Amino acid sequence: MAATAAGTVAEALGSAVDAFRAAGVEAPRLDAEVLLAEATGRDRAMLLASPEDGVDAVAARAFGAMVRRRLRREPVAYVLGRRGFRRIDLRCDARALIPRPETELLVDIALELGPESVLDVGTGTGAIALAIADEMPGCTVTAVDTSAQALSLAGENVVALGLAERVTLELGPVPSSPREFDLLVANLPYVRDDEWAGLAPEITKFEPREALTSGPDGLDAIRGLLVRLGPGGGLSAGAVALEIGSEQGEAVAELVRAAGYGDVEVRKDLAGLDRAVIGRIV
Repeated sequence: MAATAAGTVAEALGSAVDAFRAAGVEAPRLDAEVLLAEATGRDRAMLLASPEDGVDAVAARAFGAMVRRRLRREPVAYVLGRRGFRRIDLRCDARALIPRPETELLVDIALELGPESVLDVGTGTGAIALAIADEMPGCTVTAVDTSAQALSLAGENVVALGLAERVTLELGPVPSSPREFDLLVANLPYVRDDEWAGLAPEITKFEPREALTSGPDGLDAIRGLLVRLGPGGGLSAGAVALEIGSEQGEAVAELVRAAGYGDVEVRKDLAGLDRAVIGRIV
């Protein structure tokens, strides 16, 4: 393919990488390749195999617009409008936190425990709830969130993935009517308030703070949930699996024990960091 006035693949990538690097973007080459693939409708391997191919004017304009958004440090997931999570693709925008790879551990735990009913607290995009429903066809999932905006995004993902028969969404911190679940999973805010200013601009400028920070020690939201699971709290689950910060394992384990779970385990992620606390009734 002859080069156009918009330049070649190599030229487009080179200029974007230089701009991203100057702006402090963490992975300038990867981000440039992903965005150009989106703009051209070609996969990254095809682009890299043909660096002298031309980029047509329509694709160049789309790429330029995406590059400008990324230079403002908008996350790639928001620029693309989607994020992959395990086997599913999720619509993704500023209404909810971007699903992180480490959160997939909660789905692994659900597969390990084999529940028939799951409550996902603080569902956001619906990532955990929908991945569990996708990979566990015999399981029904109730997903709740206190943010109406996040819940609207989760609803779009439920419909897009065809899982409305097994995933129910409710607005609130917990379901409106008391019921018992086999497993409760939650990726609640766990960043300390004083950590916020030191986070990357992709987070502080674009992601919802209420989905990330939770008091002086980062545990306010987890405490609030576990109080509801304790004696007289009105919420019942045979097991819980909570995502945590890497230095919160023992503190959250004690909170889970205080809520009545006798078998408590701190589970590490692939990087060897504490990432989840599991509690089971014994």
